[in-house]
Amino acid sequence: MFTTPRRRGTTGVPEARGELSSEQRAALPPRFEAVGEALASGSGTVAACEFAGAQLARDGTSLAESLDALATTSRMVSGGEPDHAATRALAVAWSDVMLGYVNALSCDDPLTGLASLAHLRSRISDVYRAEDRHGTPAADSHALVVVSAPEAEAPPSGRDDALTRAMAVARLGDTARTVFSGPETIGHVGAGRVVVLADRDERIGRRVGLLRRMLDHAPDPVVRVWIEGLPPSDDAAGRLLDELARA
Repeated sequence: MFTTPRRRGTTGVPEARGELSSEQRAALPPRFEAVGEALASGSGTVAACEFAGAQLARDGTSLAESLDALATTSRMVSGGEPDHAATRALAVAWSDVMLGYVNALSCDDPLTGLASLAHLRSRISDVYRAEDRHGTPAADSHALVVVSAPEAEAPPSGRDDALTRAMAVARLGDTARTVFSGPETIGHVGAGRVVVLADRDERIGRRVGLLRRMLDHAPDPVVRVWIEGLPPSDDAAGRLLDELARA
């Protein structure tokens, strides 16, 4: 009669219940085993929720799905909804991982290492904006050098073929970078097609000729290498780039 009553845990769990059974643990949502154990023991769920949130973000699970899984775990183990501290810990950890992923995104195509179509489009727009500052039309200052490879344009028949085509395009980009080794932007705009945004000066003809000769000895035969002039306006340049990407 003089025994001190057990106090409730600080996590909102009505009472510490010990360890989960193997059946209970197996029924928990993926990545929530540690959260379930923490709820059952009353030891505090914040650290476990932080770990679960980070892992779910790396798995590609949405925040809504992650919060639903936390609620399911809480109802299964404690019979109630998760408390604010647990929900906040999971959401913050999930958001931190996703923010790190967004900040690490590159302007490069991850398969080929070349500039993405969006980045190439942005660089072309920069050229048109420079017209107002320098007074030189974009069509006179820059041009597009286009390279097409038939093997890399072949329709996919499997994952291995897609990787093979990406490697072929990457080799085209490496060869183009050997010739255009300055600040030129070299982008992958479509299946088997590489585009270089280059200065339109007295050297561009010789460079394109050298690129053709180098590609003639490459393992991947090239259909065409040509110079595509820039149109008078940025909007028209966007349509041209779209045509090159779709052709």
